[in-house]
Amino acid sequence: MSFAACLTLSTPLLSLLLERLERYVPGGYHPVHIGDQFHNRYRVLHKLGHGSYSTTWLARDQKTEKLVAVKVGTADSNPREADILSELSPTNEPTTSAFGQFDISFPPILDRFKIQGTNGLHPCYVTLPARASLSDAREASLKRLFQLNVARALAAQLALSVAFLHSKGLVHGDLHLGNVLLRAPTAFQDLPDQELYDEYGQPQAEPVTRVDGKRLPPGVPSYGLSGIWLGECSEKITLQEAKIWVSDLGEAFRPSIENRYESITPVSGRPPEFLFKSGNQVSFSSDIWTLACSIWNILSQRPLFDDCFFPDEDDIMCQQIDFLGLSGLPNSWWDKWERRSKYFTETGEPSHGREVLSWEYIFEEDIQKARGNEGYPQVSPAEKEAIFAMIRPMLTFKPEDRCTAAQVLQSKWMTEWALPEYQKIK
Repeated sequence: MSFAACLTLSTPLLSLLLERLERYVPGGYHPVHIGDQFHNRYRVLHKLGHGSYSTTWLARDQKTEKLVAVKVGTADSNPREADILSELSPTNEPTTSAFGQFDISFPPILDRFKIQGTNGLHPCYVTLPARASLSDAREASLKRLFQLNVARALAAQLALSVAFLHSKGLVHGDLHLGNVLLRAPTAFQDLPDQELYDEYGQPQAEPVTRVDGKRLPPGVPSYGLSGIWLGECSEKITLQEAKIWVSDLGEAFRPSIENRYESITPVSGRPPEFLFKSGNQVSFSSDIWTLACSIWNILSQRPLFDDCFFPDEDDIMCQQIDFLGLSGLPNSWWDKWERRSKYFTETGEPSHGREVLSWEYIFEEDIQKARGNEGYPQVSPAEKEAIFAMIRPMLTFKPEDRCTAAQVLQSKWMTEWALPEYQKIK
């Protein structure tokens, strides 16, 4: 029996919300319990979440009495993210760019240390707590929409963040709404323990046991915890609350000194050069494609490229061609696509009976009608034209044909609609 099969929870469905228990082995996660103290300073109060290479905990900094987030890496994780964040956010002061002064949208590193545990040596860093990702805020809503002024401000901050990252010679490499976090208000950091639990709930521990009844190995926690929900439904987020952190920079890198040829971005937002296996490198242009998809997803009720449940790479490739047309697709990409006959004839016409959706149709259904049906303001014809004028140069098949992040910020939609809404927050 495998190690994973030896472990179970009293509520099996909870395992879908937790990190993989089989990763509590040498080289994997560090077992954490409520009340643990890190670095003789940070007392664990609740769990915030987890990723493939870390768990994140809400803790009380006993030196400042503030609430903080402590990210505990697996013993085999790379401290790259903390190194990059330290470089990007050496202070929490506003940064001046060619587009004015804006707040750094990357979480500042407050402290760094290592924990020696039964599963190895774990890199840790401390930052400010966040409420929830933009993706989680949408998932928590039946409407799945941000208010239009909020959507504009979120898009502006995201574009500014990518432009700032690129100006430092860095590619994010995994940009999507799950990696964009809503900041917690400053007052949240002063919330006493009991008020925190009264408002957001006590940690609900589910015992971890072995199916054979034997004692747990020392590197496994005695219970599992789902993350605390500090967020809000997307439509309830106000403009003053719409300040973000761009997170999960573990995939960020400098193309000038490192080459990468695979994208780990979720398939619905993955740039076409990686779906078509073109041999192109991950680049600044890759971020521009994912930025375009992210901005559309902020404005819309549904992702741009996602016309079916659980789409695979071929479904997304088909929709990209439907939207962009075959004229810009390199012939070599088309020739290498083995499953194209499922979607297209050899002359490039849609296969018999297949419905082809246009950008215009998707815009009307997922942005205009979706907002109108909820009684929300809709996008004006002038703003719609500006959105399309900005998005089209960001979404080209050939990476070298895409615009830059600086050009995105210079677009009419950014200068006349998005950036002005962001300025209102400040």
